[in-house]
Amino acid sequence: MASFKGIKILLVDDEPNIVQFLELGLINEGFDIRVAYDGEAALVEAASFEPQVVILDVMMPGLNGFEVCAALRATGNNIAVIMLTAKDEIEDRVKGLTLGADDYLVKPFSFSELLARIGARLRNQFPHLLGEASYGPFRLDDRRKELLYLDQALELSPTEYELLRFIIMNNGIVLSKSLILDKVWGYNFGGEENIVEVYIRSLRDKLNDKEHRLIRTLRGSGYRMDFP
Repeated sequence: MASFKGIKILLVDDEPNIVQFLELGLINEGFDIRVAYDGEAALVEAASFEPQVVILDVMMPGLNGFEVCAALRATGNNIAVIMLTAKDEIEDRVKGLTLGADDYLVKPFSFSELLARIGARLRNQFPHLLGEASYGPFRLDDRRKELLYLDQALELSPTEYELLRFIIMNNGIVLSKSLILDKVWGYNFGGEENIVEVYIRSLRDKLNDKEHRLIRTLRGSGYRMDFP
């Protein structure tokens, strides 16, 4: 797994049980953790602690998560904001993302999914903090653009590297073809979604994943990487 030592996370939630659960889990992963139980305290802690990641609940007394997110973005600092909420309304998700949130998780969620999303944000926004990192059977070095599987270097095209990297960083999360196109090929890509199938097939060949146990196809939904 990735080495998260020294990476700072500010955990903001007014529910002590959730805070304790997440704090213990994240400390065990090596993160440096600070906690705030309301919006005002969150902004004070963010100013002094200077975290790379803020895990931010929406519904809190005083300043809510939306207001805190907007205030954090107004500072101009590079902070990855992952919002947590009990609400599943599309309007709430859109509002959070519009205000500058980088990701959005609806309660209840698994710790492994949160950890995967934290890893994805760090890889995208703070790759220099991770350097070479291991994820299950993979070892990834973004600086050298090198990917090893079971200690064997894979011969990958630039697009194959970015696609496999994206799937690895989102291990256990279902990724639709449209999301993959946006994240790997870019929003301005004008081609067909079938290009994703072509590249997935190529990756499976190079990973000797003939039975699709590593990169699974979920019909009608997309793909999911599965490794312990």
